[in-house]
Amino acid sequence: MPTTQIAVTAMVNGLAVGLLLFIIAAGLSLIFGMMDVLNLAHGSLFLTGAYLAWWLGGEQQTWPSLARAVVAVIVVGAAAGGLLSLMTAPLSRRSHLEQALLTLGIALVAADILSALFGDDVHATEPPPGLGGTVVIAGWTYPRYRLVLIGVAALITVGVYWTIERTSMGALFRATVSDRDMVATTGVDPRLVRVGVFVLGSVLATVAGLLGAPIYHARPGLDTTILVLALVVVVVGGLGSIRGPLVAALLFGQIESVGRAVLPGLASFLLFGTLAAVLAVRPRGLFVLTSGARR
Repeated sequence: MPTTQIAVTAMVNGLAVGLLLFIIAAGLSLIFGMMDVLNLAHGSLFLTGAYLAWWLGGEQQTWPSLARAVVAVIVVGAAAGGLLSLMTAPLSRRSHLEQALLTLGIALVAADILSALFGDDVHATEPPPGLGGTVVIAGWTYPRYRLVLIGVAALITVGVYWTIERTSMGALFRATVSDRDMVATTGVDPRLVRVGVFVLGSVLATVAGLLGAPIYHARPGLDTTILVLALVVVVVGGLGSIRGPLVAALLFGQIESVGRAVLPGLASFLLFGTLAAVLAVRPRGLFVLTSGARR
C-alpha cells in the first residue's frame, strides 16, 4: 500500500477512534466535572453496550436486531445511570477516594456478572448488511462501517455539544456546577439534576459500546481499557468541559492510530507521554469549567 494511503487511512482511523472516545469521555466528564463524582464503573457501561449489541444481533447484525439494540442500550444506560446516581449519592460530599472505591467495586461486580452471563470468549459482531465491507474512493479502500461510525459519532457529538451549550437543560447543568444552592432557590431540585446528568452520561457510554462493538468486540477486560482511555481524555481535556474532551479525544485518536501505524512498539509511550506533556504545561487540562460553591 502506498505511503500516502497508509497515512490517510491512519488519520481517518484516528478520527473514528477519537469521536468514539469523545462519546465515552463526555459522559464521564459530565459526571465527574459537574456532579463531582469519580465514576470508575463507566467502562462497564461501555462493555454492557457492546455485549447487548452481540446478544441481540449475534455475529451478524440485521437492521431489526440493530434497532432492538439501540432501544436496549438506551433503556439499560438510563436505568444504570439512575441506579449509579442513587448508589453514589451518600458519598456526594465525601472524598474522591471513597467514591473511587465504591464505583471500582461496582465495576468489579459488573465484570463478574457480565462474565457469568456471556462467558470469557471474545464475541465479535459484524454491522448489518449495507454497512459492512469496504468502499473505494478515488482508489482508496476503506472499511465502510468506520465511515458510518464517523458520521453517526459526529452527529452525537454535535447533539451533546448543543444540549450542554445551547439548551436550558445544559444551562441548568452548568448552573448546578457553579452554585447548587442558587439552583435550589429557583425551585429546581439539584438531586434531579444529578440523576439527569448520570442518566445522560451513562446512556452515552452504552451507546458508544454499541457503536464500538464491531471494532473492539465484546470481551472481558475491554471495560478497563476503555475506562483508562476515557480518563486520559477527561484529564487532558478538563473536568466538566465539553470542548476539552472533544479536542483531547481527537488528539489522542490521532496519536493512537498514527502511532500504531508508524511506531507500533511506541504507541502506548506516545499516548501517555503526550498526557504527561500536556499536564506539565496545563495541570488542570486544556479547558476547565469554572466551579464555584460546589458542595
